[in-house]
Amino acid sequence: MTEDDELKKEVERQAQRMKRAEKDRPTLLAQTSYITTLGLVFIMPVIAGAYLGQWLDLHTAGYSVRWTLGFLFLGAVIGGMNVYYLISKRP
Repeated sequence: MTEDDELKKEVERQAQRMKRAEKDRPTLLAQTSYITTLGLVFIMPVIAGAYLGQWLDLHTAGYSVRWTLGFLFLGAVIGGMNVYYLISKRP
């Protein structure tokens, strides 16, 4: 095999890779739905934690926001972990 043949095969292989990459590129709709999913998996635990903490604060004696702040922080941590796992599992 000559050097020209090797160069031709290499160029063809790279052209095929570029065509495949162009075809597999995610669409705007796919990217938008992925970003929306990331937002939802983060914010839902935060909201649930805030509601649970507020409910506990209302059912304890005196004025306190300890449960609300604690569960709000816990929800943020869980939401962050959800986003991390979702991003790390993306193909």
